[in-house]
Amino acid sequence: MAISTGSAAEGERKRPVAAGQTLTPGQGARRPPVKAWLQPALISLVVVAAFIACYVGLQRDPQPHQVPIAVTGAGLPGEIQQALGGAVDVHPAADAATAHLALERHDVVAALGTTAPGHLKLEIAGAAGTSTTSAVRALVGAYARGAGAHVTTADVVPLVTHDARGLAGFYLSFGVSLAGFVLGSNVLGLAGVMRLRHRFLLLIGTSAAIGAVGALVVGPVLGAVPAPLVPLIFVLALLAVATAFTTKLLGALLGPIGLSVTTLLLLTVGNATSGAVIGADLLPAEARAVSALLPPGAAVRGIADLSYYDGSHLGGPVITLAAWGILAGTLLALRARLTRRRAVVA
Repeated sequence: MAISTGSAAEGERKRPVAAGQTLTPGQGARRPPVKAWLQPALISLVVVAAFIACYVGLQRDPQPHQVPIAVTGAGLPGEIQQALGGAVDVHPAADAATAHLALERHDVVAALGTTAPGHLKLEIAGAAGTSTTSAVRALVGAYARGAGAHVTTADVVPLVTHDARGLAGFYLSFGVSLAGFVLGSNVLGLAGVMRLRHRFLLLIGTSAAIGAVGALVVGPVLGAVPAPLVPLIFVLALLAVATAFTTKLLGALLGPIGLSVTTLLLLTVGNATSGAVIGADLLPAEARAVSALLPPGAAVRGIADLSYYDGSHLGGPVITLAAWGILAGTLLALRARLTRRRAVVA
C-alpha cells in the first residue's frame, strides 16, 4: 500500500481546476481594481436615493400653483384671483356654457360660477386626477367659507369605473417605458450580430408590438383606459420608441453607466414628474419644468387627452414623443457613420 508523503496543501495544488474555473497565470492572486467595487455600488445607491426622493419627496407637501379655473359671474373672477392668489390661474368666461366647454376640452380643470346669491356651483374634471381636484375643492371651499357662500360640486368629466383612483394612465406609461428600456438595453448587445438598420427595424417593430399589447390589456381587457384603441396604440408605440432609442443611445455613448442614466432620467424622474400620481399643477417648479418634456409625462398627457377629452391637446405629447425617438435615432446613425469613417482612416 503506497503511503503519500505530500502535505494537504500540496494535494490541493495538484488537484485539477473544476470545469469553467480555468485561471490565467497570476489570476488567483490578483485583487479586483477599486473601480470594480465602487462603480456598481455607487450607481445602485444613487438610483435608490433618486427613486425614493422623487416618488416620496414629491408627495410630501404638494402645493397648487396656477391651477387653471374658468370663472363666470360679475366680479367673481377678480374676487377668486385676489382671494386665492398664485394658487389658481383664473380664466374669466362669458357664461356657464363657455366655462363648461373649456372644462370638457381640458383647457381648465374646474369651472366656477354662481347659481343664486350666496350659492356657488363648482364643476370639476375627475379625469384631471384626485390630487388636482382635491386641491381645487379645498381652495374654493376656503373662499366660500370666507365669503359665507355655499358650494355645490359636480364631477362632469368622471373617471371610468375601473380606474377609480385615476392611476391607470401612470401604470400604463410606466409599464411601456420599462418595456422600452428593456428592449433598448437588450438591443445594445446585438451590435456585432445585426446591422444598424436591422437593429432599428427591431426597435421600431417591437415598440409597435409593445404599444399594441399595452393598449389591448388596459383597454378592451381591463377597461381601465377608455381611449380609442388605434390612437392609443400609436401614442404608446411612440413612448416605447422614445425610451428604447434613448436607452440604446446612452448605452452606446456611455457604456454600462448609460443604462443607469436612462433609469434615472426616464424611469425615475420622468415617471415621478409625469403628473399622474401628483397633478402637474401641484409639483414643485423644477418638476413642473420637465414634466411635459420627458416621454413619460408626455405620454400620460396623451393618454388622458385620448381617454377623456377627445384628444383636444394630443398634438403636444405626440410631438414630444416623436422628437425624442427621432433625435436619438439620428444621433445613433451619425455615431455609426463616424465610427465607420474612423475605421477607414485607420
